[in-house]
Amino acid sequence: MRLWSLHPSLLDRRGLVACWRETLLAQKVLRGQTKGYTRHPQLTRFRRMVDPVASVGAYLAGLADEADAREFTFNRGLIVVPPSVAVPPARMTVTSGQLDHEWAHLLVKTEARDAAWHAHVVAAERRPHPLFDVVPGPIEEWEILGD
Repeated sequence: MRLWSLHPSLLDRRGLVACWRETLLAQKVLRGQTKGYTRHPQLTRFRRMVDPVASVGAYLAGLADEADAREFTFNRGLIVVPPSVAVPPARMTVTSGQLDHEWAHLLVKTEARDAAWHAHVVAAERRPHPLFDVVPGPIEEWEILGD
């Protein structure tokens, strides 16, 4: 399971679709609807939020926004708690070290599977998913190194 801290616009087609599917699985886990992945470290940051399901819903909305921009069809009806304009989602943080780690990981993945997208990513501005604010710090303690 890889729930990227990077902005969805940096993910190649395969990465964006995989992130959507894996985040839908994360939503099920956070709702207690599955026996698997319940201790997955990527869920730590969502569990720290006051409303983990709403937070993962806001994360999914960011992915769906990017899918819309690329004219992909992601079913927003699968988002259990979609973000509301009246009640914006609580912001989450990601460390600069985590973002750097994920950037390096994404470069390796895109280089191996899509040379054109890799060139696009290398030239792009590194930025976080719209839900995250970047704070100074090392790689997050929940990150599994070597994935």
